Amino acid sequence: MATYEEVKDIPNHPEKYLFDVRNESELKETGVLPASINIPLTELEKALNLPEKDFAQTYGRAKPAVDAVMIFSCKAGGRAARAANLASTLGFTNAKAYAGSWTEWQAKQS
Repeated sequence: MATYEEVKDIPNHPEKYLFDVRNESELKETGVLPASINIPLTELEKALNLPEKDFAQTYGRAKPAVDAVMIFSCKAGGRAARAANLASTLGFTNAKAYAGSWTEWQAKQS
């Protein structure tokens, strides 16, 4: 599990990835986590299977290596856990969920 402190420090760690798996409409309502890449959960498997060049063109960042730290966030943690499990199934060895997700982030930013 990823912690609030780890997520807050992501902008200082370009080698780590923070994926927000909420839908675009949710992001418009609430805002986004700093340095996060939005890939809705329904599109995640396809995105993580893209060739490196296509991933970089689509998301503006190099595709994560299989051993890269990948943190997944959503609204309350459920989809983030499913996303981390999916990434692990696809062979990514350092995938983890931010259990508090947007709900905790927003509460601690106030």
